[in-house]
Amino acid sequence: MALKATIFKADLQISDINRNHYQQYLLTLARHPSETDERMMIRLLAFALNADERLAFTKGLSTDDEPDLWKKSLSDEIELWIELGQPDEKRIRRACGRAKEVIVYPYSERSSIIWWQQFGADFNRFNNLSVVKLMSTDGVPIDNLSQRNMNLTCTVQDNQIWLSDSEHNVTILTERLY
Repeated sequence: MALKATIFKADLQISDINRNHYQQYLLTLARHPSETDERMMIRLLAFALNADERLAFTKGLSTDDEPDLWKKSLSDEIELWIELGQPDEKRIRRACGRAKEVIVYPYSERSSIIWWQQFGADFNRFNNLSVVKLMSTDGVPIDNLSQRNMNLTCTVQDNQIWLSDSEHNVTILTERLY
């Protein structure tokens, strides 16, 4: 019998000073059985960094032809395609061909450095691609915030993100690689 996704609920209060975006979102996340709490929380963080009323979580890991998040226009064109981790060049090429804007968030410190050294030069030909590395600065893992029902506050300013609940605070730096 196949394992089913685990459902998480998040009440996310966003204060994005960079974009002048202040909003509360009630979100439902389905964590695929093979997905870690860390990856799910990075998906939530990617949502916070790009929050919009049309930004949506997709089927993600269970579907090869969809990103982790996307924003579609009212005419069903893909305006924003968001990938997590270290996708291969073929997947990025396909995403850049289908969407107006593509953002990749590599988040594993060691493997993202190797991935960037291997593929970074190949990305110069994609005009609609951004690569933004996420790095925890305080040693507190983001998956400490993972609970079935979450009340989270996210503040974004310059290249820093503060994500917190009633017990934990996580500080994350962003570095634009491309």
